[in-house]
Amino acid sequence: MNIDVDSFKNLSDYDNILVTDENGMIIFYDLADLSVLKVLGFRPEEFMGKHVTTFYRDLTLENSTVMRVLKTGVAVCNVKQELVNKNGDPIISVNSTYPLIEDEKIIGTIEFSKHFFTKENIQSLEKYAEHKIFRKNNTIYTIDNLITANARMEAIKSKIAKIAKTGSTVLLYGRTGTGKEVVAQAIHNLSDRYEKPFISLNCGAIPPTLLESTLFGTTKGSFTGAEDTAGLFEQADGGTLFLDEINSLDMVLQVKLLKAIEEKTIRRVGGNKNIRVDIRVISATNEDPDMLVQEKRLREDLFYRLGIVQIDLPNLEERQEDIEILLDYYIRFYNNNMNMYMESVHPDVLLCFKRYAWPGNIRELKNAIETAYNNASSNQITLDDIPRRIRNYAVAPISENTVSKGLTLKDAVDEFEKGMIVSELKLTNGKLAETARRLGLSKQSLKYKMDKYQLR
Repeated sequence: MNIDVDSFKNLSDYDNILVTDENGMIIFYDLADLSVLKVLGFRPEEFMGKHVTTFYRDLTLENSTVMRVLKTGVAVCNVKQELVNKNGDPIISVNSTYPLIEDEKIIGTIEFSKHFFTKENIQSLEKYAEHKIFRKNNTIYTIDNLITANARMEAIKSKIAKIAKTGSTVLLYGRTGTGKEVVAQAIHNLSDRYEKPFISLNCGAIPPTLLESTLFGTTKGSFTGAEDTAGLFEQADGGTLFLDEINSLDMVLQVKLLKAIEEKTIRRVGGNKNIRVDIRVISATNEDPDMLVQEKRLREDLFYRLGIVQIDLPNLEERQEDIEILLDYYIRFYNNNMNMYMESVHPDVLLCFKRYAWPGNIRELKNAIETAYNNASSNQITLDDIPRRIRNYAVAPISENTVSKGLTLKDAVDEFEKGMIVSELKLTNGKLAETARRLGLSKQSLKYKMDKYQLR
């Protein structure tokens, strides 16, 4: 068997591989990230043994690149196709299709493809990794995704490269959107565990009553409806378990977590035997760990065990030199993966971005650029395209009254923080979830600060 490779060019740019037999029936399919497959409206088992024309409403024997190559024996390269999937959503792809030839007879095809996204399904890009090989271990980021020219962040990147080779626990501290998940995945992918799974859990997103079984698994019959189920510790065996918002764990579960990390064994809920696990634990919090310990919301012994290495991530506001770099990075990202292209950004947008405080940090910056792509009516991002809260933002000056009060820096910062919270509560009519989102805080953190300033 031989493959016509005369026109093979830049195949590393493609994400997916499809192989068919001589009748156009699929005999092999590999998609680097199954989450993208789900977004496209398909399931893996739907592909095998099916004809290539069955997955899109408007794909026919006449316009299928696979069927054309089977008929002519001539490769077709970089063909753009705009099709409609079974859910009625538009799908744009670029395909290169080649005949598979044995004894001068066409026995099938191999097609390489890359999907692009429209304004309507731009959210699909969230899990669309540049580093295709790492998608196999549940990650989408490497250290290359820590985009920076900031000296402090460069030092953090150097530290990540160093500690990745050890098995020590790591505690990440940073505000919402500062890149804790990116750092955690970067550590995993630089470590010797990179071929094993990276399992991530936001502890604040799981009801407390389910957290124990989620982490440690269950034994059949231990409670009504319980089955033998592996928890995240077992699922991450050999790899890395990333626990975000670690301060959301109640004290009882913190004790069990400490025991599991120290002894490297777990016991399923309702089980009677210990199960050994080989994992690295990386945890994260968006609140100062020292303050959490002081306020007895994080056990001191657990803090010491989790924080063998601690990395404090700076806010985007402290990384002014990175704003323009990140803006360029995300524009290239969306230009490469969407069916639209932005040629430039109006200078006023950059000035506005540098003036803004970015309470949601890098995540908020990325979302602002995504908003601009949805709003843009030309090939230049303008002020009209970015979110209104950013466009209308003005840095609140420190008043002479504040200075004349003779306040310490800490008291002045507290007064300013309290004022921001009061202002946002008024704008949202007291809606805590919306206020927390606008301030870049978790709802739990907002409640804590409201209690601190006696705002409820």
